[in-house]
Amino acid sequence: MTQTSSAQFTVGKLDAGMALLLTEDYQLIEFPSVLLPSGVVLGSVVNIDVCRDRETEKRQRSDFRTLQEQILRDFGTQQPKAPVIRVGHTTQTWVVIQWDALDLASATLRSLHLYRDGQRMMQAMPATLEQANSVAAIKTTGLDVDRSYEFMIEMRTSAGTFFSNTLQVQTHALENLSGICVCFGECESQEEVANLRETLDRMGASYADAVSLGITHVVARYAAGPAYEAAVRHNIPVVRPDWVLACEANGKLQPAIKYALE
Repeated sequence: MTQTSSAQFTVGKLDAGMALLLTEDYQLIEFPSVLLPSGVVLGSVVNIDVCRDRETEKRQRSDFRTLQEQILRDFGTQQPKAPVIRVGHTTQTWVVIQWDALDLASATLRSLHLYRDGQRMMQAMPATLEQANSVAAIKTTGLDVDRSYEFMIEMRTSAGTFFSNTLQVQTHALENLSGICVCFGECESQEEVANLRETLDRMGASYADAVSLGITHVVARYAAGPAYEAAVRHNIPVVRPDWVLACEANGKLQPAIKYALE
């Protein structure tokens, strides 16, 4: 439905952009020249019809409400969820903290911070959501032997700050060898590696095929090979096979420096 009104004007001034129109009661209004009929000059009399298009108004209001509802569904009904963390690996002096994939809803990750006993640690954390969900772990070192610590993660987003659950972690005593996780480098023979694995099993320790965040030592006789190179890059102690035997013989963790591979 449309409503139309009509008025008559006299062109009082005319230029390229704007015209001054004189009403029948001698009032002046400005009017865009481009909307006037061609051939109009000073003194021309023009009739201007103005229509209100209610159908278009109704359609525009409906489109606007639909857009608002879509924005609400996409950005207003969900918020980020607090991170969930767990212990990945524990030794006498360090702990690996892992977290599940972060759920940010429609927000943007601004930063992640690790807290130990209520104090924020100055450790590098993943800077983006992709990094946080692909790495999903951090190693915190320099801990005291056989001591309890509390850990949590602070997640700052464009939608606010969220704190993870709190983990209570006890570092191992020297006699607890279960935290040892070994990767083997270049050794004398496969038989030697097999014997060392049996020793680790008796100690309650573990071993892996590749260097990862949870590896505590690389055991090797020769300074060569992928495991050795990875250990150097990640500052992981490289020890001779004697170290494994010494740990079992003494019933407690032995200093790596005494058995370090030259």
